[in-house]
Amino acid sequence: MVLARVKGTVVSTHKPDSMQGLRLLLLEKIDAVTLKGKGDYVVGIDSVGANAGEIVFYVTGSSARMTDTTKGKPSDATIIAVVDLIEKDGVFTYEKASEGSGGSASAGALGSGGSKG
Repeated sequence: MVLARVKGTVVSTHKPDSMQGLRLLLLEKIDAVTLKGKGDYVVGIDSVGANAGEIVFYVTGSSARMTDTTKGKPSDATIIAVVDLIEKDGVFTYEKASEGSGGSASAGALGSGGSKG
């Protein structure tokens, strides 16, 4: 699985019938600690209802065709989850709930010992 931020949408009017109605999103891979974009983009099929600006997990290769949304469809990248928290070494580097205040918080700000109540 790869961490990325949803940067926008991609529209394609000429595609196989099996791709009709699928939502295509532009994803930028991010650093898990700094949350900064790596300038590396991919188009992924949205299987979870992700929104612009959200941090997501996506999968590639044959795993991209294993969701209910993508079974039997020509996909090489599929969004499979919206991320709620990222913790590294007892420090929360991202919390979706605090995204309005920059998207990151320390473990101390979220509770002692790096765990949420």
